[in-house]
Amino acid sequence: MGFPQTVLLGAIAGFTIYLGLPLGRIKGMSEKVRSFLSMISAGILLFLFIDIFKQLSEPIEAALTQHSFGEFALLLAILVVGFGVGLIGLIGFEKFFIRSHSGAAGEAPSTTRLALMIATGIGLHNFSEGLAIGQSAGRGAIALAVILIIGFGLHNATEGFGIVGPLMGGDQPTWKFLGLAGLIGGGPTFLGTVLGYFFVSDAMSVLFLSLAAGALVYIVGELFHVNRRPGTRFQVGWGLLLGFMLAYITDLVLVFAGA
Repeated sequence: MGFPQTVLLGAIAGFTIYLGLPLGRIKGMSEKVRSFLSMISAGILLFLFIDIFKQLSEPIEAALTQHSFGEFALLLAILVVGFGVGLIGLIGFEKFFIRSHSGAAGEAPSTTRLALMIATGIGLHNFSEGLAIGQSAGRGAIALAVILIIGFGLHNATEGFGIVGPLMGGDQPTWKFLGLAGLIGGGPTFLGTVLGYFFVSDAMSVLFLSLAAGALVYIVGELFHVNRRPGTRFQVGWGLLLGFMLAYITDLVLVFAGA
């Protein structure tokens, strides 16, 4: 597979995230339904966090079992730093960038800020997915690259719902906002594909996965904070379960395909 074809298919895999974004324009829902849908988003993100740490562990454990202690120490340090920057950095991003670009502090709806933060965390994760696609194609593993493109494309469609879950039933987001959220969340798959085609690095993969993990910890915590109220606890629990299983099933598609 040549570079132009790889980049095109990587872009398609990333921008399937737009398939789920129009659902954010649904309005007129009760608070319980909104909490349920928002926590489906949290369940998807919780599974992504677990999946990210599984991917993070592979090169670190491989270096340890091969007694490559220098590489092990480097990758472990990158994980710690990346996780911290992803967690604390997203707090700063939310405080100084999102609020400052949405009016005075406290004016912007919290659901809008959450959607942008979710898109940011997913974008970091999808950059690593793009690296996997590009690296597979660059090494000549065409069959694996195609499987990754199809699988990640399906997976990204559920991530689009993950972004807009907190928005559903509230103030209707504009198409411009949904376009921006999709670009933040899906665009990095394209960028990762381009870079991964020419450059293979465990350190870079660990860095961006750990950044995504730190960001997702903060985002899931915020979703719980916003949606867990005395009258919505059952909706929160069922939404979390459904979102987690939805993400898990789409991941099983990748496993079944041999990715």
